[in-house]
Amino acid sequence: MNIGLIVIGDEILSGKRVDQHFPKVVQILAARGLQLSWAEYLGDEPERIAATLKRTFATHDIVFSCGGIGATPDDHTRQAAAAALGRPLVLHEEGRRNIEQRIVQMAREAGNEADLGAPENLQRLKMAEFAQGAELIPNPYNNVAGFALGTHYFVPGFPVMAWPMIEWVLDTHHADLFNRTPRAERAVLVYEAAESALTPLMVALESAWPGIKIFSLPSVGNATTRRHIELGVKGAPDQVAAAFDALCAGLDRLRAEYVRVQQ
Repeated sequence: MNIGLIVIGDEILSGKRVDQHFPKVVQILAARGLQLSWAEYLGDEPERIAATLKRTFATHDIVFSCGGIGATPDDHTRQAAAAALGRPLVLHEEGRRNIEQRIVQMAREAGNEADLGAPENLQRLKMAEFAQGAELIPNPYNNVAGFALGTHYFVPGFPVMAWPMIEWVLDTHHADLFNRTPRAERAVLVYEAAESALTPLMVALESAWPGIKIFSLPSVGNATTRRHIELGVKGAPDQVAAAFDALCAGLDRLRAEYVRVQQ
């Protein structure tokens, strides 16, 4: 099962805000033995959001979408999700009740009486308008829910809301995918070598040990660091140890200069 992440917002693409979702989602997934398969960043363009979702809805991927589910004019994700599926937007009754309860709570905290018919409160209710058939994702921060359509999960852009909602989705709906088996990783720094010269060794290792993956991270170097490649193996612990020994033996045969990275 592939897992994807969509982060929506002009503020990310313009650089006004730095995305925090990508590294956190990677961390959340890793804690459950899962990993991200792909990620995309989109601006607040309804047509592009709808086209992207139409493409991802056609897959069996688990997709988390962060941002754009509010009720201001620059929030388009709810409408785009409905358009991508060809479904109408409808007011979710439980979602409406949640928002009304939030409005009442906020009024009491301010020492006022809630006017549910006030224009600003009617606007807030739009946050409970989802594509027909959507299910709610509880929001522990303010009880204004996100929504799910199949294996697509839509949460706010605010990290304090989005991250616990993503964890709830995983723990509630996808615990069967969790892999708590420990993973191992071993690496070396190979100096002044070309990746092309190391590729045959990498291919041979992956062929001999199907439970591991080879990774190669080149660095061009700078005034204080020599040009090098971080070359390593990761995967099942029982295979990583043997594959790493074979990696080092292969580098010795190539007379490559390398040092082992401390774990």
